Amino acid sequence: MKDVPTAEALGALRLETLECRKCRLAETRNTVVFGEGDPESKLVVIGEGPGAEEDATGKPFVGRSGQLLTKILAAIGFSREEVFICNIVKCRPPQNRNPAHDEIAACTPWLKSQIEIIRPKVILLLGKVAANTILQNSLSMGAMRGKVLQWEGVDCFVTYHPAALLRNPNWKRGCWEDVQLLRHHYDNITMPVKETGAE
Repeated sequence: MKDVPTAEALGALRLETLECRKCRLAETRNTVVFGEGDPESKLVVIGEGPGAEEDATGKPFVGRSGQLLTKILAAIGFSREEVFICNIVKCRPPQNRNPAHDEIAACTPWLKSQIEIIRPKVILLLGKVAANTILQNSLSMGAMRGKVLQWEGVDCFVTYHPAALLRNPNWKRGCWEDVQLLRHHYDNITMPVKETGAE
C-alpha cells in the first residue's frame, strides 16, 4: 500500500500545476491541461501539447484528433476512462507550434511526477516530438516504431500522432500495427502468471 492514495496524490499535483508560471506559455494559456483518466492505469498515453480546444476545456485530446485517439484505443480494447492521457507540456503553445526546449524543460518535472505517482507498466508516445523528447533522441519515427523502448524504467511504444493520421490517412495501417504490438506486450506483462501445481 502507498502512503497516499494515487488519486489523492495526483489531485494534489494537479493543483500545483494550475499555479505554474515556470515558462512563457503561462502568459498565453487559458488553462492548464493537466491530463485525465484512471490514476491507477497501467497505460499512460503522452502527446505533444494542448491545442485550442484543449486549452479552452482543460481536457487533453478533445478535438478531432482526440476523437480519433478514442477510436484507436477502443480498437485495442481500452476506453479513455481506463487509461491516463496527458501531454509533454501542460499549456498550449501559441498557434499550436512545437514546444520550445526551455518550455519542455520547465514542464518535464510535472510529467515525471505524474509517471511516478501513476506507475504505469506501458507508455504510448504519440508523434515524433513527444517520442524524441521523452526518449531524448533525434531518431525518425521509422527508427522508433515497432519496438519496446525505455523511459524512467517503463516500457514505451511510439506511433503516429492522431493529428498526423488525419492529414495522412495512409499511415493508419502502421498505427494499427503499432497499437496491436502494444496491446500484445501489455497483456503479456500485466496478466497474472498461472501457477502450475507440482505433480
